[in-house]
Amino acid sequence: QVQLVESGGGLVQAGGSLRLSCAASGRTFSSAVMGWFRQAPGKEREFVAALRWGGAYTSYADSVKGRFIISRDNAKNTVYLQMNSLKPEDTAVYYCATAPRVGVQYDDWGQGTQVTVSS
Repeated sequence: QVQLVESGGGLVQAGGSLRLSCAASGRTFSSAVMGWFRQAPGKEREFVAALRWGGAYTSYADSVKGRFIISRDNAKNTVYLQMNSLKPEDTAVYYCATAPRVGVQYDDWGQGTQVTVSS
């Protein structure tokens, strides 16, 4: 089991930027996938972005392409989500999660961090 702790959320004006961090404890494998998800009030949780600990695989939701960047620091077992040009509709609780490999269900989740974008 991997423990995940998110940080970096907060309140920002539209057009601003935030960087979220997700620190993973426990063993990580190059094939494992780290993903960011978000859930806005009254809405279902949705996929935001993902990458693999090894290699160059990344994936983004269409709604964040060109604005958000997912990256990793393998030495620190930490994944980042750089969020630029934020919009009010990006307001949500953001969660990181891990899956054993691409295409497999995410099975470990963090506690979430709130991101609020004011207009």
